[in-house]
Amino acid sequence: MGGVGRGRLPWGPAPPSPARLGPGGGGVHGGAVSCFGLGVDFAMTAWDDEGLVLSTRPLGETDTMVVILTAEHGRHAGALPGGQGRVLRPQTQTGTVVQVTWQARLEEHLGTWRLEALESVAPRVLNDRDRLAALASVCALCEVFLPERDPFPEVFDGLRLVLGLLAEEEEFLVWAGALACFERDLLDALGFGLDLESCALTGALEDLAYVSPRTGRAVTRAAAGPWIERLLVLPAFLRDDSVPETPEAVGAALTLTGHFLGRVSEVPLPEARTRFVGRLVR
Repeated sequence: MGGVGRGRLPWGPAPPSPARLGPGGGGVHGGAVSCFGLGVDFAMTAWDDEGLVLSTRPLGETDTMVVILTAEHGRHAGALPGGQGRVLRPQTQTGTVVQVTWQARLEEHLGTWRLEALESVAPRVLNDRDRLAALASVCALCEVFLPERDPFPEVFDGLRLVLGLLAEEEEFLVWAGALACFERDLLDALGFGLDLESCALTGALEDLAYVSPRTGRAVTRAAAGPWIERLLVLPAFLRDDSVPETPEAVGAALTLTGHFLGRVSEVPLPEARTRFVGRLVR
């Protein structure tokens, strides 16, 4: 993805992923394995998909537990045999785009991964602490808030777009604005969408400057009146996907989305997001 200049954010449907276009992409297939050479075959559940690595942690002495947001099977965990080795460890860094096969004896089992890295993001942002913190934040949000094994194709496409911008776009206002818009859309996907189209009090469509922290509905500057101190600031770019004008607008947007993400469940916002926002206001 090339650089993006000022204007509108590149926010919209991403091109269909190879896993959904290629032969067998996103397919489900079965197989059989022999039990210790005794000639007893057990059916296996397996599928192929494209995914984005959300996190990795050690599992035993040599394996890893890898959590991946897949295009058609949602957030999915699995064991990666040999994942702590020199060959596989670089392929499971946070944000890496991977082609995966998941396989298990039964659908409800943890299962195991076979994967191939298609594109790595982390090595491109290692020298930029802000982008590195943003990478950790956006992946942690998906791991914490998306229910396991439920497909969210629009979230997958949005996350892939943000990862592409983090990898290739150095201008802070572009990638940070896209990240804030992703959080807005994540709320919508989770059923907590904000109503930013018209004023909750007057129905007006112009000069929407605030959001009610209780209802998530927009309020005009004129209608805010005595409640202005209780309202959340609504940056214009969250309504039209334009590039934010200032870092302060990005900060206000993340304060807004963070308030409502904190209400999605009793689970607190991930520490990675708190660290990222802390870097912006330092």
